[in-house]
Amino acid sequence: MSLSVRPQRRVLVTKINRSQSFAGVNSTADRPFRNLSPFTPTVSRKTGSRVSRMFSMSHKSPPPKVPQPNRLDEVYEALKKGLTAYLEVHQLELEKLSTQIRESKRNSRLGFLYDLDKQVKSIERFLRRLEFHASKIDELYEAYCIQRRLRDGAHNMVKAYSTGSPGSREARESLAEASKGYKEYTENMCLLENELESQLGEFHVRMKGLAGFARLCAGDQYEIFMKYGRQRWKLRGRIEVNSKQVWDSEEMVFLPLITEFLSIKVTELKSLANHVVVGNVSCETKDLFAALPQVVAVDINDLGTLKLSLEVTWNPFDKDDQPSAASTVNKASTVNKRFSTYNQSPPDTPSLREQAFYVSVV
Repeated sequence: MSLSVRPQRRVLVTKINRSQSFAGVNSTADRPFRNLSPFTPTVSRKTGSRVSRMFSMSHKSPPPKVPQPNRLDEVYEALKKGLTAYLEVHQLELEKLSTQIRESKRNSRLGFLYDLDKQVKSIERFLRRLEFHASKIDELYEAYCIQRRLRDGAHNMVKAYSTGSPGSREARESLAEASKGYKEYTENMCLLENELESQLGEFHVRMKGLAGFARLCAGDQYEIFMKYGRQRWKLRGRIEVNSKQVWDSEEMVFLPLITEFLSIKVTELKSLANHVVVGNVSCETKDLFAALPQVVAVDINDLGTLKLSLEVTWNPFDKDDQPSAASTVNKASTVNKRFSTYNQSPPDTPSLREQAFYVSVV
């Protein structure tokens, strides 16, 4: 999987291994990219830590004034890949649970079999919602493409009438009509682009810590500021003697955006009036549409001696469409552990009530 970054709105591309690296570049100068190895710094959580939801002004962003069709095409392709991966993961989980139900009809207890049946129904409901969500996104994208073709046609007409001679009154009226149509199609594209953006779900970001090669020392304090469109996240942390890190905030929920990029600024707090900016990077987010959580590492400075580790989980639905798919997968994994525990003991003879339940779930 490749992940591109944009320092000061310039497109740069680098390789990324899923759950390993998140490409970042310094915003001051171009430099060669390098593959990053994974790391897991230790983070000490403070009590009462909650997931932050910092959305400025309103939950939904206003429609853009100028459509960005090329950018929307890129985000749509990445979104479709993520939704397809989500469907595949949960289809596999559904098949595993169905197989366990068939194999455990005679050698498991009633409570365990009932739990398996609940998980199957939960995943089936989620798959139906996910398929409907994917079809809705496809419809919005098709409508967007239609408006784009109409807008291109109106643009060609305006260009043709403008380059030619003023001509008659009919020609001037045709030019005015074409200009009006071009403006109308542009507004429609902006509205559809905003509607599609509201269907991108959520990015759940968890702070895992900073990692530095002989750079982090006990007592150092850092401030991390993330900006994603109008969304903000600021957190402060310090390095303990035992190399643990304590942060005042660890989780954040970002709404994915089509045209914006994630900006990360890291500042070392030396004293009240002496703060040193370690690095300021801008990262691409369209490759974060993935079915499984990703642990990514961001190069903060030019030399790569300081890295920021984040765990990013994408939920295809926003906070109003719960529960998420991750909960069903986690519950299913718990059932798998219980399944192995139950199989270690001899099976109980099923009662008449259990036999009736076995017949009902076949």
